[in-house]
Amino acid sequence: MARALARGWGDPVLCSDSGSGRAAELVAELGGEVATNLEVARGADLVVLCHKPAQLTGIAAEIAADAKAVASVLGATPVQALEDAYPSTPVFRLMPNTAVEVRRGIICYSRAPDVDERLEGEVLELFGRLGWVASLQERLLDAAGAVSAVGPAYQALLAEAQVDASIRHGLKPELAAKLVVETMAGSAELLAVRNYDTLAVRREVTSPGGSTARGLEALERSGIRSAFQTAIDRVTGVTQ
Repeated sequence: MARALARGWGDPVLCSDSGSGRAAELVAELGGEVATNLEVARGADLVVLCHKPAQLTGIAAEIAADAKAVASVLGATPVQALEDAYPSTPVFRLMPNTAVEVRRGIICYSRAPDVDERLEGEVLELFGRLGWVASLQERLLDAAGAVSAVGPAYQALLAEAQVDASIRHGLKPELAAKLVVETMAGSAELLAVRNYDTLAVRREVTSPGGSTARGLEALERSGIRSAFQTAIDRVTGVTQ
């Protein structure tokens, strides 16, 4: 996620890592400087936390006294945990998806209490450069993330399944991939123009008893809806 955010912003970076070498790779690509955690905290107006959730308290112990503001993209890490780790620092909890890399991301945002409105506006403007920022209550953040944060992987799986099916019927892989992906992109634009009315778009394509109707019936019979219900339950930790 750190790489996707940095590529989306496209600016030189001041970044650190745990020894993986990824910080140096980002600097080689975008310019900037590899630093220690403490140097990042002292040099940045906003520290973006992209480490593992389990590292929260350890890294906070290093930098909390020097961080001016913190934006967390850590999964399963509520605002209260961030405030406990950074008690004297403004904190922001955001949940982006990897499409921020091409500035078509969804960034779910949950507001911390008593946050400075001017600083909040600056942070949201920064992340707004990467896509659409959806502000919502924190209790809904996990459900929203189970749609948008994991969404690129789901869409890639759907594309892969269609490509594989097309290849079985004789299409070359390159052509099948382009047909599927461009159809997905165009369909997304069409849904947006139709005010996200999925039923209207399906009806525009589907004639009674036609080939589209037969394909949709096969997908429904195969359990596509229940599969997505089960997926969101698993992602949010709901057990059935």
